[in-house]
Amino acid sequence: MMYPLKFKPYLCEKVWGGEKIAPFKGIFTTRNRIGESWEISAVPGHVSVVENGPFAGKSLTDLMIDCSEKLAGKKVVAKTGTEFPLLIKFIDAKQDLSVQVHPTDELAARIKPGLKGKTEMWYVVGADKGAKLLSGLTHEITPEEYEEKVNDNTIIDVLGRYDVRKGDVFFLPAGRIHAIGAGSFVAEIQQTSDITYRIYDYGRLGLDGKPRELHVEQAKEAIDYSVYPDYRTNYTPAKNAETPLVSCKYFTTTLFDLDKMVSKNLSALDSFVVVMCVAGKGELVDNEGDGSVHRLEIRQGETVLVPATSSTIEFHPDKAGMTCLTSFIE
Repeated sequence: MMYPLKFKPYLCEKVWGGEKIAPFKGIFTTRNRIGESWEISAVPGHVSVVENGPFAGKSLTDLMIDCSEKLAGKKVVAKTGTEFPLLIKFIDAKQDLSVQVHPTDELAARIKPGLKGKTEMWYVVGADKGAKLLSGLTHEITPEEYEEKVNDNTIIDVLGRYDVRKGDVFFLPAGRIHAIGAGSFVAEIQQTSDITYRIYDYGRLGLDGKPRELHVEQAKEAIDYSVYPDYRTNYTPAKNAETPLVSCKYFTTTLFDLDKMVSKNLSALDSFVVVMCVAGKGELVDNEGDGSVHRLEIRQGETVLVPATSSTIEFHPDKAGMTCLTSFIE
């Protein structure tokens, strides 16, 4: 029998990190500059550990080995194997993050067999006045011009710059240059991969007091030099309904903005569902295929992994409402 799972968050201190994650998640910490909260991770060295129910204390990696198809779905395991395929984060930027790019699966595998690239997306949970995100190129440049602009510190000048507010969405396929700007607080859904090529970092020193490593040459090959008119993902918000945000071969993400109960039928999905509560609170009711029912409170800042054995999940918002992201593989 499977249950909806909560995991112990892995809090990452970053040189650019802020102070929003702890109060947002309702936790106490004496750590400074928390930049990231890894909610669900199978990245080696940072594997999530279950904190609730009969699997408490068990790592996500062990759980996937022991009951991969029940947890992730037969279809998902056939596609991605027994490594949990998504990395789920909250990111709080007090300062600008580095300008970076991620390789495709094909390029990553050429570097090291079995290594995966990284396609990801952002959902803006909150933003200070003037907060910006960088995504994509504003006009065409060659790989040689890219290198020149990195060397003369003008690479920022050719990147799309977007003023952002709560609810904005950006899809970031592997190869797209991007950066999170100061004052941005985002939920990030991505492939299980920690491969990042840092292009430009404002001459900043790391937490160890040393210049942070750049990967200018590796990024040169990884960048998609295509130019698009708009890098923001446009969608039409809908109250008390499932709103599609992003769909790609690695994940599908939808939005539930609720002030009354809504259910999602999972019987034909054959995939796990990650639920990130980005505002408010309420209750998740998980109806398993064997007839068992599990109830789990969820509040802003919490993430729940609903197993593939679930036939239906019900979202029961508190009277003040609740907003959740759901991510799964179609």
